[in-house]
Amino acid sequence: MATDEKPNILVVDDEPQIARVLKTTLASHGYSIRTAHDGDEALQLMKDWSPDLVITDLGMPNMDGLALCRHVRAKSAVPIIVLSVRGEERTKVEALDAGADDYVTKPFSVNELLARVRAALRRAAAAKKAEAGEAIVIGDFRIDPDAHSVYVGQREVKLTPKEFDLLAYLARHPGKVLTHRALLAAVWGASSTEQPEYLRVFVGHLRKKLEPDEKTPRYIVTEPWVGYRFDPGDEES
Repeated sequence: MATDEKPNILVVDDEPQIARVLKTTLASHGYSIRTAHDGDEALQLMKDWSPDLVITDLGMPNMDGLALCRHVRAKSAVPIIVLSVRGEERTKVEALDAGADDYVTKPFSVNELLARVRAALRRAAAAKKAEAGEAIVIGDFRIDPDAHSVYVGQREVKLTPKEFDLLAYLARHPGKVLTHRALLAAVWGASSTEQPEYLRVFVGHLRKKLEPDEKTPRYIVTEPWVGYRFDPGDEES
């Protein structure tokens, strides 16, 4: 993160008006912003400046958003949020598989975008803690990999090893849309990416054990036809 503790955000969009609105809005909420009009310019900027988050459109000249996601993800774990007018399921999955952390369809509300930005930055912070071997403490959850323990508030929840692995992976990516394929590969291995029934069963188990009301889940949220998003609760306003 930036040395002055003001997170750096790179906005990549070939529409000047949208880029200007995003820059003004995000700067007014305490972020340091730079803009680029396509993927080529974004990669040039990133040679000398390290963003904590990238927000990119998909349809751009020279290098589009999908290609940018792949280039950035090959070298960095920086969170990427895609903003696009293209809301089809296939396009969302393609962007997420290319390395995007989240996908927001235009038009969008400012509050929604700010919430997604906060969630992406929280996810990055949680991932750094996980790399350091620390317990994951986020929202209503405390997950300790060493003790293999899970607390939701003050309540201890007993999980099977595979349930624990799935929850821990979700908790290391709070607010991020995780595709079915990505979750299956991470928890069950690359050979299981065509076995979505595994995921349905274990998400069902987790909801029974974690959710106040499994019929209206608040922690493990379904993104229809795409995957799941983990909301740890207690989000900053």
